[in-house]
Amino acid sequence: MWSFVKLVFLFVLATIVHWAFASGFSYWGLSVNMLLAFAAAFCTVLKPSFGYPAAFVCGLFLDFFGTKLFGNNAFTFTVCACIVYGLTERFDFDAVFPQMVTVLGLTFFAGVLNSLLFLWFTSAAMWPGFWSLLGGAVISALFAPAVFWLVRHTLGKGTVCRQL
Repeated sequence: MWSFVKLVFLFVLATIVHWAFASGFSYWGLSVNMLLAFAAAFCTVLKPSFGYPAAFVCGLFLDFFGTKLFGNNAFTFTVCACIVYGLTERFDFDAVFPQMVTVLGLTFFAGVLNSLLFLWFTSAAMWPGFWSLLGGAVISALFAPAVFWLVRHTLGKGTVCRQL
Protein backbone atom coordinates (compact mmCIF):
# COMPACT_ATOMS: atom_id res chain seq x y z
CA MET A 1 0.00 0.00 0.00
CA TRP A 2 2.81 2.40 0.88
CA SER A 3 4.44 1.87 -2.54
CA PHE A 4 1.16 2.81 -4.24
CA VAL A 5 0.95 6.02 -2.20
CA LYS A 6 4.51 6.88 -3.24
CA LEU A 7 3.64 6.15 -6.86
CA VAL A 8 0.62 8.48 -6.69
CA PHE A 9 2.82 11.15 -5.08
CA LEU A 10 5.36 10.79 -7.90
CA PHE A 11 2.59 11.04 -10.51
CA VAL A 12 1.33 14.28 -8.97
CA LEU A 13 4.87 15.62 -8.82
CA ALA A 14 5.42 14.57 -12.44
CA THR A 15 2.35 16.50 -13.58
CA ILE A 16 3.52 19.62 -11.74
CA VAL A 17 7.04 19.33 -13.18
CA HIS A 18 5.63 18.70 -16.65
CA TRP A 19 3.38 21.75 -16.43
CA ALA A 20 6.21 23.96 -15.16
CA PHE A 21 8.66 22.85 -17.84
CA ALA A 22 6.13 22.89 -20.69
CA SER A 23 5.01 26.38 -19.69
CA GLY A 24 8.47 27.74 -19.02
CA PHE A 25 10.16 26.46 -22.16
CA SER A 26 7.22 27.31 -24.44
CA TYR A 27 8.46 30.92 -24.45
CA TRP A 28 11.45 29.69 -26.46
CA GLY A 29 9.27 27.47 -28.65
CA LEU A 30 10.45 24.16 -27.17
CA SER A 31 8.17 21.13 -26.74
CA VAL A 32 9.42 19.72 -23.43
CA ASN A 33 7.71 16.50 -22.32
CA MET A 34 8.82 15.78 -18.76
CA LEU A 35 5.88 13.44 -18.18
CA LEU A 36 7.42 11.08 -20.71
CA ALA A 37 10.70 11.16 -18.79
CA PHE A 38 8.81 10.19 -15.63
CA ALA A 39 6.97 7.42 -17.51
CA ALA A 40 10.30 6.04 -18.75
CA ALA A 41 11.70 6.17 -15.22
CA PHE A 42 8.61 4.39 -13.89
CA CYS A 43 9.15 1.61 -16.42
CA THR A 44 12.78 1.13 -15.42
CA VAL A 45 11.88 0.82 -11.73
CA LEU A 46 8.43 -0.80 -11.66
CA LYS A 47 7.38 -4.32 -12.55
CA PRO A 48 5.67 -4.46 -15.95
CA SER A 49 2.27 -5.02 -14.33
CA PHE A 50 2.62 -1.58 -12.69
CA GLY A 51 4.83 0.20 -15.26
CA TYR A 52 2.53 -0.19 -18.24
CA PRO A 53 -0.51 1.24 -16.41
CA ALA A 54 1.66 4.05 -15.00
CA ALA A 55 2.83 5.01 -18.50
CA PHE A 56 -0.73 4.74 -19.83
CA VAL A 57 -2.08 6.99 -17.06
CA CYS A 58 0.67 9.55 -17.69
CA GLY A 59 -0.34 9.69 -21.35
CA LEU A 60 -4.03 9.71 -20.52
CA PHE A 61 -3.44 12.68 -18.22
CA LEU A 62 -2.01 14.63 -21.16
CA ASP A 63 -4.99 13.57 -23.28
CA PHE A 64 -7.48 14.97 -20.76
CA PHE A 65 -5.87 18.40 -20.94
CA GLY A 66 -5.16 18.37 -24.66
CA THR A 67 -7.39 19.67 -27.40
CA LYS A 68 -6.08 17.21 -29.98
CA LEU A 69 -6.98 13.64 -30.71
CA PHE A 70 -8.03 11.97 -27.45
CA GLY A 71 -6.07 8.83 -26.63
CA ASN A 72 -3.02 9.50 -28.78
CA ASN A 73 -0.74 10.24 -25.82
CA ALA A 74 -1.99 7.23 -23.87
CA PHE A 75 -1.22 5.01 -26.85
CA THR A 76 2.15 6.67 -27.48
CA PHE A 77 3.23 6.40 -23.83
CA THR A 78 2.23 2.72 -23.79
CA VAL A 79 4.31 2.07 -26.91
CA CYS A 80 7.20 3.93 -25.26
CA ALA A 81 6.78 1.71 -22.19
CA CYS A 82 7.10 -1.33 -24.46
CA ILE A 83 10.33 0.11 -25.84
CA VAL A 84 11.73 0.81 -22.36
CA TYR A 85 10.91 -2.69 -21.11
CA GLY A 86 12.57 -4.07 -24.23
CA LEU A 87 15.68 -2.04 -23.46
CA THR A 88 15.93 -2.96 -19.77
CA GLU A 89 17.72 -6.20 -20.61
CA ARG A 90 20.26 -4.37 -22.77
CA PHE A 91 20.86 -1.10 -20.90
CA ASP A 92 21.96 -0.37 -17.37
CA PHE A 93 19.48 2.32 -16.40
CA ASP A 94 21.44 3.12 -13.23
CA ALA A 95 23.96 4.90 -15.48
CA VAL A 96 23.31 8.45 -16.64
CA PHE A 97 24.08 8.01 -20.35
CA PRO A 98 21.42 5.32 -21.08
CA GLN A 99 18.85 7.40 -19.21
CA MET A 100 19.59 10.48 -21.29
CA VAL A 101 19.75 8.65 -24.62
CA THR A 102 16.52 6.78 -23.93
CA VAL A 103 14.59 9.91 -22.96
CA LEU A 104 16.02 11.82 -25.94
CA GLY A 105 14.99 9.06 -28.34
CA LEU A 106 11.60 8.47 -26.74
CA THR A 107 10.71 12.17 -26.75
CA PHE A 108 11.53 12.49 -30.43
CA PHE A 109 9.75 9.20 -31.20
CA ALA A 110 6.66 10.28 -29.24
CA GLY A 111 6.48 13.59 -31.10
CA VAL A 112 6.68 11.87 -34.47
CA LEU A 113 4.18 9.15 -33.50
CA ASN A 114 1.71 11.69 -32.11
CA SER A 115 1.94 13.69 -35.33
CA LEU A 116 1.38 10.57 -37.43
CA LEU A 117 -1.58 9.48 -35.31
CA PHE A 118 -3.10 12.91 -35.65
CA LEU A 119 -2.58 12.81 -39.42
CA TRP A 120 -4.00 9.29 -39.78
CA PHE A 121 -7.11 9.82 -37.69
CA THR A 122 -8.01 13.43 -38.46
CA SER A 123 -6.43 13.94 -41.91
CA ALA A 124 -4.81 17.11 -40.61
CA ALA A 125 -1.16 17.85 -39.99
CA MET A 126 0.08 18.81 -36.56
CA TRP A 127 3.85 18.98 -36.39
CA PRO A 128 5.52 21.00 -33.62
CA GLY A 129 8.57 21.61 -35.80
CA PHE A 130 11.86 19.79 -35.93
CA TRP A 131 13.83 22.28 -33.84
CA SER A 132 11.06 22.61 -31.26
CA LEU A 133 10.86 18.85 -30.89
CA LEU A 134 14.62 18.34 -30.86
CA GLY A 135 15.15 21.17 -28.36
CA GLY A 136 12.47 19.78 -26.08
CA ALA A 137 13.99 16.30 -26.35
CA VAL A 138 17.41 17.65 -25.38
CA ILE A 139 15.99 19.54 -22.38
CA SER A 140 14.07 16.43 -21.26
CA ALA A 141 17.21 14.32 -21.68
CA LEU A 142 19.31 16.73 -19.63
CA PHE A 143 16.88 16.50 -16.71
CA ALA A 144 16.31 12.74 -17.11
CA PRO A 145 19.02 11.67 -14.61
CA ALA A 146 17.35 13.74 -11.89
CA VAL A 147 13.96 12.21 -12.73
CA PHE A 148 15.35 8.65 -12.73
CA TRP A 149 17.16 9.28 -9.43
CA LEU A 150 14.01 10.71 -7.83
CA VAL A 151 11.82 7.81 -8.96
CA ARG A 152 14.35 5.16 -7.95
CA HIS A 153 15.00 6.65 -4.52
CA THR A 154 11.36 7.43 -3.78
CA LEU A 155 10.04 3.99 -4.68
CA GLY A 156 13.10 2.19 -3.33
CA LYS A 157 12.66 -1.57 -3.20
CA GLY A 158 8.91 -1.63 -2.72
CA THR A 159 6.62 -4.46 -3.65
CA VAL A 160 5.75 -2.81 -6.98
CA CYS A 161 9.41 -2.52 -7.99
CA ARG A 162 11.44 -4.88 -10.09
CA GLN A 163 14.17 -6.64 -8.14
CA LEU A 164 17.36 -6.25 -10.14
